[in-house]
Amino acid sequence: MKTADISLRKATGILAAVIVVIAAVLNYFDDPDSVKYTSMAAADMKNLEENFRQQNKSCFILGASGESGKMLLQELLERNIFSKITLIGRRRLAFEDNAHENLIQEIVDFEKLEDYAAAFQGHDVGYCCLGTTKAKAGTEGFIRVDHDYVLKSAELAKAGGCSQFHLESSRGADKNSNFLYLKVKGQVEAEIEALGFDRLAIYRPGVLLVDRQESRPAEWLARKFFGAFSAVCSTAMSIPIQAVAKAMAANALLQPETKTEILENKDIASLGKSAGK
Repeated sequence: MKTADISLRKATGILAAVIVVIAAVLNYFDDPDSVKYTSMAAADMKNLEENFRQQNKSCFILGASGESGKMLLQELLERNIFSKITLIGRRRLAFEDNAHENLIQEIVDFEKLEDYAAAFQGHDVGYCCLGTTKAKAGTEGFIRVDHDYVLKSAELAKAGGCSQFHLESSRGADKNSNFLYLKVKGQVEAEIEALGFDRLAIYRPGVLLVDRQESRPAEWLARKFFGAFSAVCSTAMSIPIQAVAKAMAANALLQPETKTEILENKDIASLGKSAGK
């Protein structure tokens, strides 16, 4: 028993040391500190929300059944900045509380999106949290969801009068990447930018720290791994999902300097923190 206890203590000590070393290395390669959103006071955010609320704008959310989409929906409902929120998805979502009773749900077949153009009409702001994984959907399924569905939805939204589009992408997205996931993410970013929205905000979070309902062992291990040293230092490799939702909600209130804005992990974290309630 004593031998087992000693071995456990040694293993714990080694693991702690490894975490500290890895955290230091990742901190070295971390994104530079974002100063763009750090000066925003709570009073400023309240004023922005009130001014935006008076404009009587509407929005839609793609991917509201996923973890990011659900968290974003909750954030938008709490802030109450849109007069109308429409959920566009392949199935109707069930909610238990009254906060969701005024939501509009448009059920579409993503394989025939052209037939559902009306669902994308009349929205001021579009949020896209749509996505899957190669492990879950296979290579063709992943490309179809993360590229084809996302791009076609953006095209219909633009044609329907949407002026502001917010896209959840991924850290490292690059259309020239040798990695399929990052390449697809980068390609759809570039193609949506070419559509010419009045405003396009692209979010590139790292590993999302969230407990998913579905079982994805590799993602679970990654979340536990990054979460273990997230308290040791800030890292560009991970971020709480709540911070992403807060950043996406709050950023709709701001006026960017350029039509296309890319928020890396540190930018998302800074904006999410300044927009916290």
